[in-house]
Amino acid sequence: MSQPDQAAAAAQPGGCGGGGCGCGGDAPGSADASAPVLSLDPRIDVREVPHGQRHARVLAALDALPGAAGLVLVAPHAPLPLLAEIEQRYAGRFATQWLQEGPDVWQLRLSRTPAA
Repeated sequence: MSQPDQAAAAAQPGGCGGGGCGCGGDAPGSADASAPVLSLDPRIDVREVPHGQRHARVLAALDALPGAAGLVLVAPHAPLPLLAEIEQRYAGRFATQWLQEGPDVWQLRLSRTPAA
């Protein structure tokens, strides 16, 4: 596709080039750290969960995931102790994809790895 054709396609609604799809891609500094991450996976926001209950809540959600499903975790800090606990408990059965890293919110996708 030529450069003018690419520009025209990007300007179309839904083209993610600032043409009205609603993603905010046309805004200055559009990589807004406070913007929610869109995902079809269930979302667990532990920011309002009492600190002593967060790990148990996430581990229970991971146990309940069907097949190769995943979930998006929203936390007020980088959940490194939780990730260590997940690795110890599940030994490589979950992959981690960082979606947003601070400064106020961290979001990551935890998904089951394919069975070996």
